Amino acid sequence: MNVHAVTATTAAPIHPDGEIDSLFSSHRRSAVENRTKFTLKARLVMLSRLKATMKTREDEIIRALYTDFRKPESEVRLTELFPVYQEISHARRHLRSWLRPHRVHGSLGMFGIAAEVRYQAKGVCLIISPWNYPVNLSFGPLVSALAAGNTAIIKPSELTPATSALIRDIVEQTFPRDLVAVCEGDVQVSQALLDLPFDHIFFTGSPQVGKIVMAAAAKHLTSVTLELGGKSPTIVDSTANIEQAARKIVWGKFANNGQTCIAPDHVYVARDQAPALIDALRLEIRRVYGQTDGQQKNGPDYCRIVNRRHFERLTALADDATSRGATVLEGGDRDPGQNYFSPTILGGTTPQMAISQEEIFGPVLPIIEYDDISVVVDAINAGPKPLAIYVFSNDAAVREDIILSTSSGGVCVNNNVVQFLHPNLPFGGVNNSGIGTAHGFYGFKAFSHERAVLRDKFSVLRLLFPPYTPAVKKLINLIVRFLG
Repeated sequence: MNVHAVTATTAAPIHPDGEIDSLFSSHRRSAVENRTKFTLKARLVMLSRLKATMKTREDEIIRALYTDFRKPESEVRLTELFPVYQEISHARRHLRSWLRPHRVHGSLGMFGIAAEVRYQAKGVCLIISPWNYPVNLSFGPLVSALAAGNTAIIKPSELTPATSALIRDIVEQTFPRDLVAVCEGDVQVSQALLDLPFDHIFFTGSPQVGKIVMAAAAKHLTSVTLELGGKSPTIVDSTANIEQAARKIVWGKFANNGQTCIAPDHVYVARDQAPALIDALRLEIRRVYGQTDGQQKNGPDYCRIVNRRHFERLTALADDATSRGATVLEGGDRDPGQNYFSPTILGGTTPQMAISQEEIFGPVLPIIEYDDISVVVDAINAGPKPLAIYVFSNDAAVREDIILSTSSGGVCVNNNVVQFLHPNLPFGGVNNSGIGTAHGFYGFKAFSHERAVLRDKFSVLRLLFPPYTPAVKKLINLIVRFLG
C-alpha cells in the first residue's frame, strides 16, 4: 500500500456476501507493510487530509445530519466537527513525542540491561460507530487509529443513512481502500465484521450491544474499547448556584434531543432547592427553545428523535411513569409524524418505574428530591457504574465525598458533558458504562500495543544460570534475600 497516493473511488457499498473477506485480507497485508512504511510523516499527512476533506464538505455534513434527524447547524459544528478537528490538531501536535520510545529504569537485579517501551500499531481495527453522533464517533476514533499506525474499517450506523453514505464518500475520497474503508449496512454487516479476527475493536453504543461485541471479540482474543453509557446522575445540593446549574443542565440534557450517552439522565436535588431548580429549568427551556409548544416544535435549534422506534420507546417510558403517579412538570408535547418530543421534566418518579431503570437517551428529565446526600450516594452505588456523574455544589467537602464514595467513568463539578471535549483527559466508562479510554494520548494508547524492548549490555545474570553449583546457589540466595 502506498500511504501517500490517494485516489477517489466509486465502489459499490460493501456487503457480507461480497467483499468483506477480501477487504479484510487486504487490510491484513497492509497492516504488516505499514510497520515500516506508515511513518510519522505519513500519519501526519493522512490526518491532515482527513481534516481538509471534512472542511471542504462541511455543508454536506450539515445537510446530511439535518436530513437524518434535523440536527441544527450550530450543534453539528460544535458536537460533530469541532471534536474531530481538535482531535486531529492535538494528535498532529503531539504525535512525535507519543511515538518516541520511552526509557524505563530497572532495578539492581537488572543492572547492565537497557529497557524501553515502544508504541506499536495493533494492526487491523474495526470502528463501529453509533447514530447519535455519527461523524464525531466515526472520525474521532479513526484519528486515534491512524495516529497509532493502524488500518481501519468503519461500520457506521444504518439509522442515519444520509450521514453514513457521506462518511463512506469522505473516506473513499481521502484514503487508500486498504488503509481506511467503510462498510455500510444493517446488523448482518456488523455480524459479518465481528466474525473476523480484528486486532482491535472500538465500539460506541449501548451496554446491551457492547456485550455482544465483547463476546464476539473474545472468540479471537481481540482487544476492545467499549464506549457505552448508562444512567448518568446529576446532583444539585443546597449550596449550588441554581441559575447556573439550570442553564448547564438544559444544554447538556436537551442538546441532540437528549440522545447523548453522557447527557444527565436524571437529577437529584436537595428538597429545599427543588422548587427553585424546577422553575429555573422551565425558564431556561423556554428561553432557549421557545415560550410555547408551537415555538419549540418549529424552532431551528431542536432536533428530532432519530426514528419512530426510538420515539415509541421514549413515549412508553414517559407514559409508564405518568400512569404510575409521576407528574409532567414541563413539556410533554409529542408529534409522532415528526418524531418530535418536546423538552420534558418529570416529578414524582419512583425506583420501580421503567424510566428509573432504563437509560432514557432522550429529552425526558426526572427530578428526584432528597433529604440526605448519603441516600443519593447509596442509590448511585446500587446501580451499574455510570459513564458520568455531575455534581453542582459550592461545598468542597460534599463534592469530594461524592467523588470518593462513587465510581463512574468521569466526574464533572459544576458543569456537565464538557469532559468529552477535554483533549488531555481520558474519556471512557467503567464496567457497564465502558471498557478502555479514548481521546488524545489515551486514544493513541488504545489503538497501540505497548511493546517491551530489552537490550542486554553487560548484565551478570548469566552467573545465575545452571548448573546450580554451591556457588551459584549462594549467589541466588543472596540476590533473593537482599534484592527481592
